[in-house]
Amino acid sequence: MDTPELPANLAFLRRLVTALTIIMIGGVVTVVALLVIRLNSDPAPLPLPDRVTLPDGTTATAFTVGSDWYAVVTADDQILIFDQVTGTIRQTIVLD
Repeated sequence: MDTPELPANLAFLRRLVTALTIIMIGGVVTVVALLVIRLNSDPAPLPLPDRVTLPDGTTATAFTVGSDWYAVVTADDQILIFDQVTGTIRQTIVLD
């Protein structure tokens, strides 16, 4: 039994749908690959304002600003609270 040929418009539509399906699959694979690469990379170092000077050997992991103070959480689980005007350390809190 012979199958009849598809009309030209329908054959074009069939090829177009096939091409779009391949492009969509490629796009999804690309997005997933980029997400995996981005989420597995090391986080960028925390950009601190220029006026913040940390003690030697400390690395900042978080930073917040209050009304007259700012605090820096360090990689060795300490919170350093600085005076905003003078830049001196007001308080050091060691986390357990």
